[in-house]
Amino acid sequence: MVSRTVRRALAGMAAATLVGSLTLANPAQANPNNNSVRKLTKAVTLQGVLRHLDAFQEIADTNGGNRGSGLPGYDASADYVAGLLEKAGYQVTRQPFDFAFFEEFGSSFSRLAPPPARNYVDGTDYDLMDYSGSGDVTGLVAPVDLNLTPPRASTSGCEASDFTAAVAGKIALLQRGTCPFGTKVANAEAAGAIGAIVMNQGNGDPVANADRYDLFAGTLGAPVGIPAVSVSYSLGEQFANTSGLQVRITADTTSEIRSTENVIAENTTGRTDNVVMAGAHLDSEPDTAGINDNGSGSAALLEIALQMAKAKTNNQVRFAWWGAEEANLIGSTFYVNSLSEEQVADIALYLNFDMIASPNYMFGVYDGDDSAGEGSGPGPAGSAQIEDVFEAFFGSRNLPTNAADFTGRSDYGPFIGVGIPAGGLFTGAEGLKSAADVAKYGGVQGEQYDPCYHEPCDSLDPVGDGGNAALYAQLDGMYDLYGNINTYALDVNADAVATAIMTFAYDTSAVNGVPRSPGKSHGAGKSEDAHGKALL
Repeated sequence: MVSRTVRRALAGMAAATLVGSLTLANPAQANPNNNSVRKLTKAVTLQGVLRHLDAFQEIADTNGGNRGSGLPGYDASADYVAGLLEKAGYQVTRQPFDFAFFEEFGSSFSRLAPPPARNYVDGTDYDLMDYSGSGDVTGLVAPVDLNLTPPRASTSGCEASDFTAAVAGKIALLQRGTCPFGTKVANAEAAGAIGAIVMNQGNGDPVANADRYDLFAGTLGAPVGIPAVSVSYSLGEQFANTSGLQVRITADTTSEIRSTENVIAENTTGRTDNVVMAGAHLDSEPDTAGINDNGSGSAALLEIALQMAKAKTNNQVRFAWWGAEEANLIGSTFYVNSLSEEQVADIALYLNFDMIASPNYMFGVYDGDDSAGEGSGPGPAGSAQIEDVFEAFFGSRNLPTNAADFTGRSDYGPFIGVGIPAGGLFTGAEGLKSAADVAKYGGVQGEQYDPCYHEPCDSLDPVGDGGNAALYAQLDGMYDLYGNINTYALDVNADAVATAIMTFAYDTSAVNGVPRSPGKSHGAGKSEDAHGKALL
């Protein structure tokens, strides 16, 4: 790896080269008077955000069709973002870190004996686990310390002593429960197993706790040397009760430790002991351009940062583009873990923007106070007041919203974990649009909010990249789509992001009680005005 000094020089050169080749990537010059919500939302335009999405797509097109961390497309994306921010006058840090890289190219799983033979369907009958080893293995299935009697408390595979010599040369059948999947499979490998099947646990009520019975997508957390698949409880139970069961698993994967980075940019004004942070993950899955997930959040955040670069804010604003989010929030977790207690205390709040332009969208606002009473509980103290600012924005435009649960699936998770108030926006992923959603937002009931979520068709040409042509024709007839981007949702959400960042850049008193600094803020808005009073 070249030194940071050299890397920064290369970043500037790369950004200049890319901007030169993409006319649309030339951002408008920031106005020093973009120092209020009204002025910033006027300066941040849909066309300005789309310029960056065009750049991300071109980066993917010239780098194997993706922008995944640990791959050249991500490095080029980071160079593009960092180069523009440095040119705009931000203090830019490239924060490198190592992570467990995984890419799946194909797999199969089949029953060979006893009859009848059967080929299982990927995504329906089995799932290749993240960080599975590569290989083509055939062997007898060896159950390991299974508990098939309700309530089915399981420690299967958690201890080396669970494995007898009979496992060597066979495919271990393991049961979910107690310890991480990676521990179970690593122990199986150490015991001489040539492959592993991890069945769901089967605990709780089959209806109320369907997630403990159904097929699940699991990660091993780090590379292992043997192929590993997951199956439902019912299929695993069937395997356990089949004498002489022989199966074959094939897996074509790359699973190894690689390096990537976060891009962090700070302005040079404002209180450094009351920092307002806003972040979006920059990486895609390794088989897609990631134009909605999360080119949408990254592009909006970048355009907002560029347009407010000359604003002299009361509080320092720190923007972050995270690497390896798709590998389980590695970049944001690395960043938070690198902070001292004092540095954590200096962060007033964190705003997260992940997937803000889903084609079959809804306007999701993270439920800081858990008012919906669903899923996870409320965020840290102050999160409700962040939610209020977003709700006031949508209310000022007479727009509906949905409560988005803090599921821990995006980069707000590590910040919440250390008690930092958090909030943000989300337009939906693999969830299905309901009748109530259609009444609020239009769209297609029963289809995913993003039909190309984690698929190669998350691009500026979704149908050409394998998306459902009929569905996209239907959506395009209802909305103005730009590839896999709903331009209306993106336009509205870019303004919502700008509103929240500018509001808190001048005043966080409603969130953390820190008094507003004296002096002019040119109508930036007060965070305590979020209840009922329009901010625009």
